[in-house]
Amino acid sequence: MKRNIIVVILVAVLMAVFVIVTRARTGAISPPVTGYLDGQEIRFVHTEASDPKVADTLTAMVHSRVLVVSSLAQVPASALANVYVFTNGLKGDGPLGGQPDVFDASPTTTAYSPLRALNLVTWKPAASVRVFKSVAEVKDAEARGELTMQRLGVGINMPRGTWPGGRRGWTGTASRRALRWWPSRP
Repeated sequence: MKRNIIVVILVAVLMAVFVIVTRARTGAISPPVTGYLDGQEIRFVHTEASDPKVADTLTAMVHSRVLVVSSLAQVPASALANVYVFTNGLKGDGPLGGQPDVFDASPTTTAYSPLRALNLVTWKPAASVRVFKSVAEVKDAEARGELTMQRLGVGINMPRGTWPGGRRGWTGTASRRALRWWPSRP
């Protein structure tokens, strides 16, 4: 009996090591991150950034390599959507230790792009700090003088995994996979 338990534990450890090594070697798994879009929680991944410091920050955040692709900084503004990243305020899971990122365009709209222009949001000292879950809230606070925004000219590829009313997923067998977009189930 004792021998069977040891064998089971050994097999489980070997399987875990195999999964970790495979993920590290292939880069096949990029852990999803939480953000906000239109007042709702979403999930997304960071895959590439145009700036090495931004890529290093995101790599440290998700423990998965974010590649430097400098040409993302040259993408025309018309092809970019926005992401708002908080530099201070409430502590959270954002890349700079603030609240989660806020996004502006859902994959269900023509304004959607996985390519994002990085906008840093900084609370002013006298402001009443709170969590924002939509771009409208961020822009309203900026208009009231509670915060400042700075567009850095950094491009980041941040494809969505989930969004209000939908999600991305794989269908089919392991050998013939197809990316499908479908509405969320109630």
